Amino acid sequence: MTTTSATQAYRQARDQLLHLYGEPARARAEFTYPDVGERFNWAVDWFDAVARGNDRPALVVVAADGTDRTYSFDEMATRSDQVATLLAGLGVGRGDSVVVMLGNQVELWDTMLAVMKLGAVIMPTTTAAGPADLRDRLDRGGARAVVADAGEVDSFDEVPGDYLRVSIGEAPGWTDLRTAYASEPPTGGLPHPGTSPGDRLLLYFTSGTTNRPKLVEHTQVSYPVGHLSTMFWLGLHPGDVHLNISSPGWAKHAWSCFFAPWIAEATIVVYAYERFEPDALLRVLRSHRVTSFCAPPTVWRMLINADLSGGPGALREVIGAGEPLNPEVIAQVQRQWGLTLRDGYGQTETTAQIGNCPGERVRPGSMGMPLPGVPSVLVPVGGREALDGPGEGEICLDLSASPVSLMTGYQGDDARNDEAMADGFYHTGDVAERDESGMITYVGRTDDVFKASDYKISPFELESVLIEHPAVAEAAVVPAPDELRLAVPKAYVALVAGHEPTQETAFSILRHAREHLQPWQRVRRLEFFELPKTISGKIRRVELREREEGLAGAGTREPTEWRDSDLPELKG
Repeated sequence: MTTTSATQAYRQARDQLLHLYGEPARARAEFTYPDVGERFNWAVDWFDAVARGNDRPALVVVAADGTDRTYSFDEMATRSDQVATLLAGLGVGRGDSVVVMLGNQVELWDTMLAVMKLGAVIMPTTTAAGPADLRDRLDRGGARAVVADAGEVDSFDEVPGDYLRVSIGEAPGWTDLRTAYASEPPTGGLPHPGTSPGDRLLLYFTSGTTNRPKLVEHTQVSYPVGHLSTMFWLGLHPGDVHLNISSPGWAKHAWSCFFAPWIAEATIVVYAYERFEPDALLRVLRSHRVTSFCAPPTVWRMLINADLSGGPGALREVIGAGEPLNPEVIAQVQRQWGLTLRDGYGQTETTAQIGNCPGERVRPGSMGMPLPGVPSVLVPVGGREALDGPGEGEICLDLSASPVSLMTGYQGDDARNDEAMADGFYHTGDVAERDESGMITYVGRTDDVFKASDYKISPFELESVLIEHPAVAEAAVVPAPDELRLAVPKAYVALVAGHEPTQETAFSILRHAREHLQPWQRVRRLEFFELPKTISGKIRRVELREREEGLAGAGTREPTEWRDSDLPELKG
């Protein structure tokens, strides 16, 4: 298949999903991923094909002070050609892995496109990574080169190796990438690198909520083609303006700040804030006429505690991703903006798998249904066959359907691969429940769900109730060892600004839990605590579980812990 026919096949599939906007049932029944042939490179076969001569805005970078710079599709094609030429001159070639450690700056997009155009492999890396993380990434990823901002190059002083060093701005011993923009771009663009669909494109390190970060390998099609369904879930169209809140270096940034919007030929707006302020974000959303906005539940919880009275501006689609979305957040956005906040589910190892799509009735708390083309199923924990109707099971992908949007595997870790791909399914490690209508609701990680008095407890359900309390910003529920009940639910709580960690606040939250949870679900203990998180911002419940086990082993009770049995109405 030639470049032209690969582009046509891709466009036909994209346009089919655009045509089916608002008709998710039809899309699930009719859509299949395109066959792009034996040679495919998204940066050349898709991005350059739609970008050359296209003066519509592709990227708007909004600085922390509110100033912005707009880059057209054609500019991005040319800039990435120039960066690719520089990298090739330094020795980066097809198959070489390149660590890209940049913030929300235009050079991030230039570099990602450039590495793709060379047939090289992108290793997105958060700027929060320290020397130990970087040594591990360069070693396991076999990095040929590093691209980092000049202000971050000191992080590599303790990272030995003969890798190529490229900085954004001048730095001793590093090549300044910005010199590329003074060069004459190649006439007609760069030649096709000859990459095949199965060639490596991306190496992602997971955030490591429970173990050492896994190294996830994606191909020239698993993300570039797989994110067609993500585009459909987000509800994007040509000419839309999309803003996503996520940090560079993590998979969701590539999902929603790179692939999905440019698949739709939409404009990407990125807000390069230094410190997150809800009011400032709201101003950006309105002033830049953003039509679709995606953010993690943590950001949505901060927004609903801010002033939403100014309205949604030009927003049409509002989406939550990264963690399960609590029903109370959905209700607040509906009340104040009249928009339905839609949830979805996916992993670094996949593209979006399950979602509430435009045109679909949203049941608060539910993630929706499998996305078009994605063979998401539920398999009872310990079972070997997918559920055929309502019930609970682990979210899996059916490998017999050859899921396009699935990683090839965990690089260099055969044991984890065997475990993840056992019995003909890719196992996500997340448990969900499906009702009779087919709607899927998140229950929890297989290692987060626990039993109390022989009842199964889903931390997410309890946390969703806790954050309905006006004092609670975030909560993490874990089992606390108990002699009578084996374990009881304990909530670690982070408070909304303006609320104090007092006995009065604790009792108010515990009373709220008693009133809104079943007796067997009741939160029995509560402690105000700074929640431990990964560098991607996900709560490390494993640390809290270990803390509880340590306290139980020592036979101690923290003075900052309050218990349901302490409530005055239960005494006497």
